[in-house]
Amino acid sequence: MPRAKRRTLRSPADPGQTDRPEPPLRRVESGRATSRQSSLLYFFIGLFLPLVFLAVYRFIYSSPIKSSSDLSVYERGLVKTDTSSDEILAESSKVKENASRRHLPLPVLAYITPWNARGYEMAKKFVSKFTHISPVWYELKSEGSKLLLEGRHNADTGWMADLRMKGDPLILPRVVLEAYPGELLRKKNQWEKAIHLILKECEELSYDGIVLESWSRWAAYGILQEPDLRSMALEFIKRLGKALHSVSPKGDSGRHLELIYVIPAPHTENLGSYDFGPNDFQTLSADIDGFSLMTYDFSGPNSPGPNAPLDWIRSSLQIILHNSNNGDQSHGHKIFLGINFYGNDFVLSKGAGGGAVTGGDYLSLLKKYKPVIQWGEKFQEHYFIYSVDNAQHAVFYPSLMSITMRLDEARAWGVGLSIWEIGQGLDYFFDLL
Repeated sequence: MPRAKRRTLRSPADPGQTDRPEPPLRRVESGRATSRQSSLLYFFIGLFLPLVFLAVYRFIYSSPIKSSSDLSVYERGLVKTDTSSDEILAESSKVKENASRRHLPLPVLAYITPWNARGYEMAKKFVSKFTHISPVWYELKSEGSKLLLEGRHNADTGWMADLRMKGDPLILPRVVLEAYPGELLRKKNQWEKAIHLILKECEELSYDGIVLESWSRWAAYGILQEPDLRSMALEFIKRLGKALHSVSPKGDSGRHLELIYVIPAPHTENLGSYDFGPNDFQTLSADIDGFSLMTYDFSGPNSPGPNAPLDWIRSSLQIILHNSNNGDQSHGHKIFLGINFYGNDFVLSKGAGGGAVTGGDYLSLLKKYKPVIQWGEKFQEHYFIYSVDNAQHAVFYPSLMSITMRLDEARAWGVGLSIWEIGQGLDYFFDLL
């Protein structure tokens, strides 16, 4: 009888054994988990990557590194007392690209002279910085018993049109009264002729008024020393102001023609009969729109020195406005404080002399002599000394710092500015306005 086969018994499975095939259900669940992780990863990449690109874009394009043409003279650190020839030569032609922005919330009168074409260019380039522009074009002269207003040949109507297209300055040409004052002031019919000529010219050339200069000539003729003639002189100015105020510029019935009167700055509190003083200011203020105060030319060839010491400017304002602190608030705003954009080159040696210096002249001197620029603390101006042909010269020319201090003074008094004349200044001066 055959033996029964012995059954082979398997040993129990090892719990740690890993070679057993994974059940199908677990493989599916694992694949789903991996898929969910990948989806989340793509989601976060899609969400945050655009934000990263946006941040980089803004950094590159919205906050560019400013070039020197984007920086003002203040941002470039140029308004200071310790300047140098090399710095002025390197920086003076660089002007902030946004030349249209005004930094000075005060009226600014800019003079233009026909013998300096650069002034016309500067007026167009920086037109929005000026509230008033006065081209020096006219003289009122005597010819026998007649009065003539000469200067229309200087008038540039195309240039005026360009100014008005780019900005909205008032254009008031300067008129110098060269007519014999005794004849003009004593005869009222001469007054009317003079006023008629001025009004007619304003109407025909679409001016916004005039800047009148007469006081210095009247002083030279001795008119102001005679009480009656002095009174007539003031009355003539008032009459002219009233006449201009009775007329509106073409196309603008909401305002009137303006009269700005040029006045010399007093050198002392002891005023003479030829000086323009606080009583004259009060007499004219109601009929005058502004007073162009000539706070420059303090020194001359016979007494070399600064162009306009700050203490003298302050004293002149105190005298005219008859106030020791901050001026007559009712009429002080009518003052246009004179700022010179020219300088002087004085000979200090024997045979003293000298002459005016424009911006171009100044840069040529700096380039040729490389002088040390010095700051005069007493008068708040820059100057330098140089020698040529055994003669010593002193050059006083405005700087960013000296102009800034005078602008601060104007702000403190609440007065405007009048610049003689903008074609003579350095380009970066206009960054201050």
